[in-house]
Amino acid sequence: MTVASHVAELKKKHEALSQKVEEAQRSPGVADIEIADLKKQKLKLKEEITRLSAH
Repeated sequence: MTVASHVAELKKKHEALSQKVEEAQRSPGVADIEIADLKKQKLKLKEEITRLSAH
């Protein structure tokens, strides 16, 4: 797998997490801790994308 294809895959995962976060924030039954966990996962992906894109 090339770096570019890996970054593209990470971006897809990041977008999917973004949608999950938005849905979770609109749902009253979702705990804040779950939303925070999704946001942390999203941030880790973003950091990995940035790190790989810098090379």
